Amino acid sequence: MIELQEGIQPSVVQKNSYAIVAITKHGVELSRRLHTVFAHSDLYYMSKFEKGDEEQKHIQVFSGSVRMLLPTLFRQYKGIIMIISLGAVVRMIAPILKDKKTDPGVVVIDDRGENVISVLSGHLGGANELTHEVAAALDARAIVTTASDVQKTIPVDLFGSRFGWVWDSAEKLTPVSASVVNEEHVAIVQESGEPNWWMYDRPLPKHIISYPSIAEAIQAKPKAALIVSHRLLEKEEEVILENGIVFRPKTVVIGMGCNRGTRAEEIEQVILDTLVQLNISIKSVKALCTIDLKKDEAGLLEVVEKYGWEFVYYPPAELNRAAIEAPSDTVFTYTGAYGVSEPAVRLYSGAEQLELVKKKSGNVTISVGVIPF
Repeated sequence: MIELQEGIQPSVVQKNSYAIVAITKHGVELSRRLHTVFAHSDLYYMSKFEKGDEEQKHIQVFSGSVRMLLPTLFRQYKGIIMIISLGAVVRMIAPILKDKKTDPGVVVIDDRGENVISVLSGHLGGANELTHEVAAALDARAIVTTASDVQKTIPVDLFGSRFGWVWDSAEKLTPVSASVVNEEHVAIVQESGEPNWWMYDRPLPKHIISYPSIAEAIQAKPKAALIVSHRLLEKEEEVILENGIVFRPKTVVIGMGCNRGTRAEEIEQVILDTLVQLNISIKSVKALCTIDLKKDEAGLLEVVEKYGWEFVYYPPAELNRAAIEAPSDTVFTYTGAYGVSEPAVRLYSGAEQLELVKKKSGNVTISVGVIPF
């Protein structure tokens, strides 16, 4: 816990580019919701609203006045999202403002999550782009008051953030962003993930062109590229990344059954080996699904906690309602379900065709599907 005291600079654990801060009961609920869906964010809220899962979810709690936390956040984060009244925010940040070239973007959300307001460093600090992305994530109204709102293109470092997309590497963020801003030919190839990432009521800028495949994008010789895919690129496709970024949407679902007491190390290794064999990035995994008999299986719980995946389990009757290619009477005898990994994936993902129907490896059975959009 961070204890805030006058004259003492607090120590925070920064893992991401954006900080979310809340100080009220409703603000905390809203902040937890936003933290779940908004990639690259760290969450801070008051200790009196602790729920007991903060360490597991990498949430930092503090006691004392939030005013004393802000100087540290200003130095360390690119953007700060505050679920605090606008007037209070203005008063708290006024003494620590330095320069529009260095101050972070500051965005304020009202306590009910209805309005998202760009407050500080709208252009250079990226608060305008951040406002629109946060508003889209919360289905709220974006309020940007600068005279010339520059929301006419894609904010590369925030691309897909509200869906939880993550990039493979930040190495090319700056040059790719420069190509977007300078209206150079930019290619977009989307192989999976949410299609509604363009949130404005106007067409894409003419210099940003969508291509149906990486091969066609390479042929077009763009200056930069944004690739959205759960798939590991082939060697001949990697030329697109000379000035390109791969974004990983959360679209991959793992179904799993295992013997009681199977160690986390074995479960993890089966997952890693399987994803490599399927040419799938582990960064795109969204959930691990199983039968409710395994909801307390220590090995499964350890793995999902390590990777931050959703852990979903279904009762046998629900699993039996799903389509299954290879029903097993043996599995039914022990569990009441004719299968575990395959129907669990089908239920969660809604996919008709799976990347892997079922594979038995040691103590583990695994199936893999991709959420279709």
